[in-house]
Amino acid sequence: MRSPQALRNGENPSHHPRIPQFHSTVSVQKLRRFNWLVLVFRLAAFCFSLAASVFMLTNSHGSASPHWYDFEAFRFVFAANAIVAVYSLFELVASVWEISRGATLFPEILQVWFDFGHDQVFAYLLLSANSAGTAMAKALRGTDTCTATNAFCIQSDVSIALGFAGFLFLGFSSLLSGFRVVSFIINGSRFHL
Repeated sequence: MRSPQALRNGENPSHHPRIPQFHSTVSVQKLRRFNWLVLVFRLAAFCFSLAASVFMLTNSHGSASPHWYDFEAFRFVFAANAIVAVYSLFELVASVWEISRGATLFPEILQVWFDFGHDQVFAYLLLSANSAGTAMAKALRGTDTCTATNAFCIQSDVSIALGFAGFLFLGFSSLLSGFRVVSFIINGSRFHL
């Protein structure tokens, strides 16, 4: 048996075969539901951001029609949504890893702060990109661009709306990762059991 001094020095009692780890069934179920909720929000953010970037990327309707890359705000919408789609895919893998293995991909303290920090940064990136895209789409409504090629403006609007939906789900993920940060600071664990 390990001494109390060894436990104070940071040795983990779970590695000792004589000291069993106890988790109540209710706590394990709460943790499982919480992790599945995180996974669902990550999946939704990935799907909406990927769809927004694909819609913007394919927004060209012939040589007479304008192209999305002719407008700086639409390039920003595409780039932000593509970056968030890649990040959300990584976080999906991390969530599946955590659900299947019961442990985080990185050390727990690093994973908690990584998730929270990146969720915040990428949520604000999406919000600013889609806001710039909305301003550009609104400005185009008053020009001949939307009267001559209405499909271009409609597809731009759809891409921006999908980007805002991606922001919404990334915002929900950010709330949950913020809860994990607070739980880690208070309890030393990413989930209050």
